[in-house]
Parts: sequence; structure tokens; C-alpha cells
Amino acid sequence: MDENALMNLVVEEKNLTFLGLLVLFALFAFWEWKAARREQTISKALRWPHNIAVALINTLLTRVILPGASLWSAYWAYNHGLGVFRLIEVPPIFSSAFTVLFLDWLIYFQHRIFHAVPLFWKFHRMHHTDLEVDVTTGVRFHPVEMGLSILFKAAVIILLGAPVFGVFLFESILVASSLFNHSNIRLSGSLDKILRSLIVTPDMHRVHHSVVPRETNSNFGFIFSVLDRIFGTYIPQPENGHEKMILGLEIFNEPKYLRVDQMLLQPFQDP
Repeated sequence: MDENALMNLVVEEKNLTFLGLLVLFALFAFWEWKAARREQTISKALRWPHNIAVALINTLLTRVILPGASLWSAYWAYNHGLGVFRLIEVPPIFSSAFTVLFLDWLIYFQHRIFHAVPLFWKFHRMHHTDLEVDVTTGVRFHPVEMGLSILFKAAVIILLGAPVFGVFLFESILVASSLFNHSNIRLSGSLDKILRSLIVTPDMHRVHHSVVPRETNSNFGFIFSVLDRIFGTYIPQPENGHEKMILGLEIFNEPKYLRVDQMLLQPFQDP
């Protein structure tokens, strides 16, 4: 694959991912409107424009400053014969499936590190200071955290020698999962139980956004729920129930911190 072909692939991947994000965002927003899990006390007019503004800044980062970093890394490793999968010959379907599972495992531990290391937490906590959790929270991440995550994934993809298709599949599922498990949508108890045996559901992830520290430091998974069970970080339900649980952090719990300028400055502030 030459550089022109790769560029076309990168552009196509970013366009497909962005289009898929818009479609899923609209779907979950409509679902929230028709069947909300929690009654929200903070108006969307106060939150959504600022959450979306942060998402647009991150889109600029991922499409202009670091375009297609994951796919570029996968192709570069392949072109230079680098990575574990260049040393071990396996069927493409296995290497792609392993890539999805391994990168999800990696992001799980990256998430725990961003909670445990004070410097990283300063940037990650912006995601937790949303006073409600809905589909827009799924795209509310500090640009510095986004940049660090992109570079970290790129390094691991090169070391793994991950196939391009496997990386594309992982990135697509990750985007869809973030929108889904942050959505304020109502699922029946039986359906939630079935789904969370494999994937992270909105009720499962909402616990992670609780103001209670023990609950904040639980349910770190992004795609597959089994990792939290394996590593002892799983809490099935919030102690106060989903309807009465308080979301966010005890600091930055005033509406003024929902503004985009305040969100970007949060790592450098300690009320």
C-alpha cells in the first residue's frame, strides 16, 4: 500500500467514523428524549453547547493535528516489519479480534492510571465534572487527555503490529460504546442484565460518574464489562439508586464550571 492509498484510507476512515458518530449521536439523543433513565435538573441549553464545543476542539485535534494517528501507526508498523504480529503469523481474523480485545484491555488500565496519577487526573477529571450524564458527556474529554491517549495507542499499535482493519474496528466500536454507555436512556432490567454480561451499559457506567469516591473509582471499562469483574473494580449499582444518585465531583459542582472556557482551565484550578 503506497502513501496515496494510505491517505485515502485514513480520510475514508475518519469520514466514516465522523459520520457514524453523528448518526449514533442523533439516535441516542432521540432515545433520551423519548425514554430518559433519569430526570435531569440541569438544562441541556446550559450543558450541550459547551460539551459539543469541546467535542469540536477534539475533532480538530484528531482530524487536523493528529489525523489518522492510529491507522498511520498500524500501516507504518506493517510497512517496516515491526510488531509482534510480524514475528508470529496468524490468520487476519485472529489478529483483528485480538487487536480489539487487547486495545480495550489497554484502555481500561489507561483509564485507571488517569484516576490514580494526580497529574493525569487533573486532565481526566474534566470528564467527571459534568453535572448530568448523557450522550454529550460521551464526547466531553479534555484535549490534552485526548492527545495523550492517541499517542499512547499509537505506540502500542506499533509494538503490537496491529492490522489496519483491527485498529479501524476498535476505533469504531470505541466511539459507539462511549456514546452508548454515557447515554441517559432507559433499558429494561432484564435487557441491561443480559447486555452487561458482555458490554458496558449506561446503568453500569453511570455508577462511574457518581460523586461518591468509591463509585467514581469503579467500572472503568469502555467496551467489555468483564474487565471490571476480573480486576475487582465492578460495582453493579449505585448505593443511592440511579434516580437519586448525585453526579459529578464535589469540586467544580457549580454551573459556571460547565462553560467551555472553564472546562479547559479545570486542570489548572483547584477550588
